[in-house]
Amino acid sequence: MKVCYFIQSHRNPQQIYRLIRTIKKQSPNSIVLVNHDFSVSNLDIRDVGNYSEVEIIKRNKSAARGNSSILEIYLDAINWLLARKSDFDWLVCLSGQDYPTQPISKTEEFLAQTEYDGFIRYYDPLAEKSAWNEKSIQRFFNQYIQLPESAAWLLRKYSGKIEHYTPLIVKWRYSMIGLKTKTPFNRNFKCYRGWHWNTLSQACVKFLMNYLNEHPDILRYYKRTIGPEESLVQTVLVNSQQFNLCNDDKRYHDYPLELGGYARLLTVKDYPIVTNGNFHFARKFDAEIDSEILDLLDAQALNNSPLAPERIQKSNSCD
Repeated sequence: MKVCYFIQSHRNPQQIYRLIRTIKKQSPNSIVLVNHDFSVSNLDIRDVGNYSEVEIIKRNKSAARGNSSILEIYLDAINWLLARKSDFDWLVCLSGQDYPTQPISKTEEFLAQTEYDGFIRYYDPLAEKSAWNEKSIQRFFNQYIQLPESAAWLLRKYSGKIEHYTPLIVKWRYSMIGLKTKTPFNRNFKCYRGWHWNTLSQACVKFLMNYLNEHPDILRYYKRTIGPEESLVQTVLVNSQQFNLCNDDKRYHDYPLELGGYARLLTVKDYPIVTNGNFHFARKFDAEIDSEILDLLDAQALNNSPLAPERIQKSNSCD
């Protein structure tokens, strides 16, 4: 079995090198594919070490939250793999601030034995009313255009008046203006929402790309939504009913309300929960702020020691 670890990154090259080395030391047969933004920082593959099958896709334009850039980076990576007929059984989607929370060998053994075709969070925002679901509906049931970032202050100042006197929807945080239009969603093709980070089998990955090639209208629609990377993959795969999907991405992350949708940086205080046996990776880490947590995770992987029984807390998610 072979796993491809795809890393989207833009800053802190030393932490990216560390992540790559950690993966390759524990899984020499794996593919590590990095899409890095060279407009923010440089990344030199020679600084990683003498490892095979470590590849870098260079980009010189920063990705932005809200628009389709993050989705396009992910789809570009899949196209890169398929065009080269890369031999992989699983594709693991990571950021440069992710890190394994258990030995890679345990994660790969799990993937080799699982009955599931993918590990991805998803839910139906129409299933029940909530503030969170209302935000999801606004993001994926409307079409948006992005204005220059310089317009953000203007949209923020006059968003109430714009929405009151026009049918436009203002998202000043992303410098976007939207309009209610016909959607592709119906009883047989529901909209699903989740997180971008996932682990998918090759069968899921190929199906996704074949579907988008055969239904370019779906991709066009999603490129005009907000944060399409958090819905498109779920919507295509879940509606296909062809795969046994685990509604769990095997990731630990914490999004406190006070950070307004941004993940909290994890520190050594989070070590007990991220290593409780329920997760394969966690995010996000910053070695410049707290490298001790990464040292502890490396030590655990190096020792490859099983967790003590009292530390293991089984969740209701797919084992």
